[in-house]
Amino acid sequence: MPVFLVATSKNNVIKANWMVKRLHDRSTFFYPGLGSGKFVNYLYHKMARKHTISGFSVVLFWVLLTSCNETGKTPSTEPAAKTVSTLAFDVVATHPHDTSSYTQGLVIYKGQLYEGTGQYGASALLKIDLPSGRSLQRTALDRAYFGEGITILNDTIYQLTWKEQKIFVYDLSFKKIRTHNIDKEGWGLTNNGKELILTNGSGDLFFYEPRQMQLLRVQTVTEAGSPSFNLNELEFVDGYVYANQYTYPYVLKIDPATGEVVAKADLSRLWEQCRQLYSNTEV
Repeated sequence: MPVFLVATSKNNVIKANWMVKRLHDRSTFFYPGLGSGKFVNYLYHKMARKHTISGFSVVLFWVLLTSCNETGKTPSTEPAAKTVSTLAFDVVATHPHDTSSYTQGLVIYKGQLYEGTGQYGASALLKIDLPSGRSLQRTALDRAYFGEGITILNDTIYQLTWKEQKIFVYDLSFKKIRTHNIDKEGWGLTNNGKELILTNGSGDLFFYEPRQMQLLRVQTVTEAGSPSFNLNELEFVDGYVYANQYTYPYVLKIDPATGEVVAKADLSRLWEQCRQLYSNTEV
């Protein structure tokens, strides 16, 4: 069962306290990705990109996703698109986070949290102490770049840019190794252990060879037979791609071989709970 970090934002600066929260009557959940050496990318509700964001406090939520099959439906005698299962979720903890960071990507790699942030003049790559939210290391992007999603493959960090169509590559000490050009906007980024997987806000997944950044293939994503859209930040867990949909409170579980959405989480309830705490929360 995958565990993700999800962020919400608010205008007022209020420090989030550590808490463990059970939304369902279920057994206690732990953090299988935290110390396992696996990366956990950031699936989140991204704020409006085209507006300057300032003074935001971001709360990081651990979200556990589990699959549930829909019940009570009468089988159709006509051919139909495959059923999209429901992904249930539980919030198991929240953590404090720097209010000045406009988070675009989060990765846990070998037990360490890394963060990529956006905004022109404020984009950076950071190493974060998860319990305190304190930055342990930071390298800033040039003011001309808007940072986007990040992923780590074989001790190498990859960071997207938004409109600038570049990918920056670093070692774990944050030394920049190289820069690649791509022919599209960068939104979300993950990897499957061999290839980088990228989104540009469309309904497609783009697979790249990481060394030369050669585009290998494009996989169109469909949900119940219809093209998907607004694919944003990504995670790869147990052979599936997880993507959030920009401006919508959904996380999609995608079969990367076929592009089919096999399950879907509706985080509307979590969003509403956040809005009760922080009135300016957006997706």
